[in-house]
Amino acid sequence: MASYDEKKDPDGIQPVISRENSTGSSDAFEKYVTEKAYELENDLQMRASDLEEAMEAAARMTPEETQSAIEMMVEEHAKDPNFPSGVIGKARRYLHDPLLKEDSAEYAKVYEELKVEAAMIVVNSAYPEVRAVVDNHDDPSVPASTFRSWVIGLAYVAAGAFINQFFSIRQPGISVSSNVAQLLAFPAGKLLETFLPTWRFTTFGYTWSLNPGPFNMKEHMVITIMANVGFSAPYTNYVIFVQYVDRFFNQPWAANFGYQVLVGLSTNFIGYGLAGLTRRFLVYPSQAIWPQNLATIALNKAFHSGRNDVANGWHVSRMRWFMYCFTAMFVYFWFPNYIFQALSYFNWITWISPNNISLAAVTGGVSGLGLNPIPTFDWNVLTVGGDPLINPFFTMLNLFLGAVVTFPIIIGLWYGNVWNMAYLPINSNGVFDNTGSRYNVSRAINADTLFDEASYKAYSPAYLAAGNILLYGIFFAAYTATLSHAILYHRHEIAHGFRNLLGRKSLKNNNKDVHNRLMSVYKEVPEWWYFATLCIAVGVGAAGIGAYPTHTSPAVVLYGVFLAAIFCVPIGIIQSVTNVQVTLNVLAEFLGGLWFPGNATAMNYFKSYGYVTTAHTLAFAQDLKLSHYVHIAPRTTFLIQMVATVASTFVCVGILNFQMNQIPNVCSPTQADHFTCPGINTFFTASVLWGTLGPKRMFGGGQIYNGLLWCFLIGAVLPFPFYFLGKRYKIFKHFHLPVFFVGGLIWAPYNLTNIWPAMPVAFFFNVFVKRRFLPWWSKYNYITTTAFACAIALSAIVMFFALQWPGVVINWSGNNRPFAGCDGLGCPLLQIPEQGYFGPGPGQF
Repeated sequence: MASYDEKKDPDGIQPVISRENSTGSSDAFEKYVTEKAYELENDLQMRASDLEEAMEAAARMTPEETQSAIEMMVEEHAKDPNFPSGVIGKARRYLHDPLLKEDSAEYAKVYEELKVEAAMIVVNSAYPEVRAVVDNHDDPSVPASTFRSWVIGLAYVAAGAFINQFFSIRQPGISVSSNVAQLLAFPAGKLLETFLPTWRFTTFGYTWSLNPGPFNMKEHMVITIMANVGFSAPYTNYVIFVQYVDRFFNQPWAANFGYQVLVGLSTNFIGYGLAGLTRRFLVYPSQAIWPQNLATIALNKAFHSGRNDVANGWHVSRMRWFMYCFTAMFVYFWFPNYIFQALSYFNWITWISPNNISLAAVTGGVSGLGLNPIPTFDWNVLTVGGDPLINPFFTMLNLFLGAVVTFPIIIGLWYGNVWNMAYLPINSNGVFDNTGSRYNVSRAINADTLFDEASYKAYSPAYLAAGNILLYGIFFAAYTATLSHAILYHRHEIAHGFRNLLGRKSLKNNNKDVHNRLMSVYKEVPEWWYFATLCIAVGVGAAGIGAYPTHTSPAVVLYGVFLAAIFCVPIGIIQSVTNVQVTLNVLAEFLGGLWFPGNATAMNYFKSYGYVTTAHTLAFAQDLKLSHYVHIAPRTTFLIQMVATVASTFVCVGILNFQMNQIPNVCSPTQADHFTCPGINTFFTASVLWGTLGPKRMFGGGQIYNGLLWCFLIGAVLPFPFYFLGKRYKIFKHFHLPVFFVGGLIWAPYNLTNIWPAMPVAFFFNVFVKRRFLPWWSKYNYITTTAFACAIALSAIVMFFALQWPGVVINWSGNNRPFAGCDGLGCPLLQIPEQGYFGPGPGQF
């Protein structure tokens, strides 16, 4: 065992080990590394290479630096669920346990371990997930914004935007995700690397080349970020569709191209403006991990890493492992998705008695609640509630607990026939009338698509199924719980971010995080760039709404942005830590319907500028963190995001006009090519339900669902007892109330099938393997799930064009049985009374 020098400090004795001050010999440090390596690797969750680097840095730390680092560790990471809990426990023991100092040997052991962890925070990330894929060094001379990256990136943005917009209105739909672009970018980059000439040009004093050398990781990530922001169609396309098409609101003026472009660009770029202004909360802090980014970086690293370190005896390279997993899933996915769909919905319990209503409701995987020990063999179904390899285990556990706790509530509501729910399917996301049929909104509006009181009273109130109405109560609670949780758990980080923002403190002054130090060599994007983007986008949106006959006040843009500004930081902090987002769609519909009663278009725009702006803000902030991790110059990231979004918007708006004007009978249920617009129909129903009918007729005083408004208060109060319980009982340390609520949102149309089978997978990889085989986990975990995602996406595209588009169907029991009987139909518990309706009759509501 290495010997120690003992140096006094104000708190007592602190043992310090270094190459210079170790007694005995200069080899004491190496001896300590050898003797303690395995123990420290497990205690601190470090790979051998990370541990060696950290111990080298620890040897250079002074006692004062170490003491300060340990105190900072407790202050900043005590409530951080991703930080190794064992390290925090030791730090608290070291700082506050007087008995520890009486045992000099144990005191020395704890101190040295904490010193290594403190050094690790300085030279690398504090989180093993980040260290697994993100490099803690950078070469600023590596080019990112190159001719190759721009050509490939813009080509993929145009192609992805075209596919996603064109097929978004088809049933079944098809879409491509950015990981497909990431996968295809590598061969395209290598192809240009091979054939492009190496000519050099000078433009405005900047020298550049068509082919600056080997296709590198930064170029690859530039293409990926462009795809991330460019593959999404403007949300306002939904608004325009329901305005223009004659089977909806039939407003021909909505075909004006200028109107479409103005509102489309506005909703996208407001998100950029807010994302840039939230960097000090969502990008710069080391606690903002954004787990989804780690899988993206892992795939890039598989393509570009020249090293092939042995991991727990495994010599397979990342790229080869990716190809193994990709090939296996590409082939396998044909079975659950096309050949043998019972593997997707393995609702075998309902096969015992297909017409048993209760059996289908409780155990069914299609329209039931999915109480089934073996519900699916489909990775795509299993990951709906959350990717078990990407999400931290505490996230998956909280999501699962939320689903489990709300499961008996839904059963109780249904069997108790609360609010007439027993006359409806237990877990449908549809809106129903008092005959149990889908709500026909045309019977509650007049010829001008405005609410008609007499027609409504002669028809029916709107009713929701048990699983669906529970979602509204949980949504209401989740919104206020998010704000309370942010105040309790993240108030210091939020206050620190605002102080830095208002004081205009530079990123270069934040030297705690290694990636902040590495990024300090690049020119930062000033806040005023983002603020100007925000102001221009608001102005463009107000002009688009005000200059055309939308019958909507341009102030709706400011109302929506105000809502997004309130929630984007609290929701963003939670998402950056847990990989779970609390979406604002229900709140935006609720508030929009209250502020603009009877005006569906106004409600839709409030929803666009509230809910969608927040979603865009967080997506763009996530991409900013992605570029931060791979050390792309911030101004390069700003430019590629802006250009890709403009290109995507124009492509999507162009395709939108083709769809509305050139596809015959578009959105009709009998459309020959299946362009039946399922998403647009759902959006139209929500428009009328929340905009035309309005939330007052569902949640207002004396209305059927008025009691759910108490959930706002419940959500605001609940975080407080759990906060104080967490201070006293260790079991509550990883309980996360907003994530728990999101777990309760799995219902209607999903169920336990989409969350329960992920739990054993999550435990195996992110607990068992991570603790016992950290090198293997670090090397292969994120590659595995990224390979599966890419394979499923490409396999689905091939199946769609090769078989589903031509109408080739395999008609056999393995594909039909899961959808037979009450699980497929969604049978109600009670039959409609003989009078032909349930609840209050015409004129009684």
